[in-house]
Amino acid sequence: MTPERPGLLTGLLPPRAELTEVFEDPQAVDLFPGERALMDRALSRERRREFATVRMCARTALARLRVAPAPILPRGGPDPWARQAPAWPDGVVGSMTHCPGYRAAAVARDGDLASLGIDAEAHAPLPAGVIDGVTLPDERRHLARLARSHPHVAWESVLFSAKESVYKAWFPLTGRWLGFLDCAVEPDPEGGVFTAVLRVPGPVVAGARVDRFTGRWRVLDGPGRTLVGTVVAVPGAAPAATPENV
Repeated sequence: MTPERPGLLTGLLPPRAELTEVFEDPQAVDLFPGERALMDRALSRERRREFATVRMCARTALARLRVAPAPILPRGGPDPWARQAPAWPDGVVGSMTHCPGYRAAAVARDGDLASLGIDAEAHAPLPAGVIDGVTLPDERRHLARLARSHPHVAWESVLFSAKESVYKAWFPLTGRWLGFLDCAVEPDPEGGVFTAVLRVPGPVVAGARVDRFTGRWRVLDGPGRTLVGTVVAVPGAAPAATPENV
């Protein structure tokens, strides 16, 4: 009997969030007409499969919240991210992610969490020339220190994924773009957490200004591919997430 593969993001989110993650695409996924119309526009077979599977993950997670199945379509709008960010059912916050060999969705009631962000990436150095465009000088110095002390981790991919999760949690709270250089991320190599300090005015949550997000990260070795995953969960009744409540 083949042992069950451990999850990449399982256990990183608070108990009040529901997560569904898969490492393989099913043969077929039922989609709503609007979703299928969007999927059919994708040029590649891989893009169509990830589109369908991540929506299957989202509906599975929503079912655990007892939310009826519904199409998950882009929010739309002038902002480039808004044109792609999912519009969740009323009363729900959520996030989706996909990369080769992995799809996941996480959701929660908006009375439990103010926002969610999840991301998964290949655990590998970033392509040449990318790192300078997505990191600040202090971040690059910190990455260099981490590379010396913990050389088994591709810290560039951890930091990049963390910024993606921060943005996914940020956007529903603000409706505004957050650039890669608008927050400074510092991963903790021992605790599996990271802190993202905002360099622009943050959102107001429960009457308090949020100036930083705290999230969690994990590297998972798997057959033929190693992944890094990150999560950010913003509590609905506190100004910012902490390691204890994410």
